[in-house]
Amino acid sequence: MPRARKGAARTQARRRVLRQARGYYGTKSRHKQQAKVALMRAGRNAWTHRRLRRRDMRSLWIARLTAACRMRDYRYSLFVGGLQRAGVLLNRKMLSELAIQDPTTFDVLVDMAKKHLAAKARAA
Repeated sequence: MPRARKGAARTQARRRVLRQARGYYGTKSRHKQQAKVALMRAGRNAWTHRRLRRRDMRSLWIARLTAACRMRDYRYSLFVGGLQRAGVLLNRKMLSELAIQDPTTFDVLVDMAKKHLAAKARAA
């Protein structure tokens, strides 16, 4: 019985890898083995950077909230603590959007945080 060779499957595998590596620089887009290595590294970095992007976005929202609180002569940490005591369940993303898009509503939230922290200070 003759030996079975890969034939079309080998060509299809090579094409599939090189198609995914299109746009890479030099050998990484032309040679199958180098392209496979580059694709593995790209996939690992993409996974890592998706998580880093979430971290960066959270720090951006906190920076926006800090600036908005300072414009109202208040501190970010007191603002967040007051909102937790008030039972406001808005996350930092929504709070930063409110600070930008709707400053009057944000003023109400700052007043609410101040009021609940003052009530805590009186109770203690």
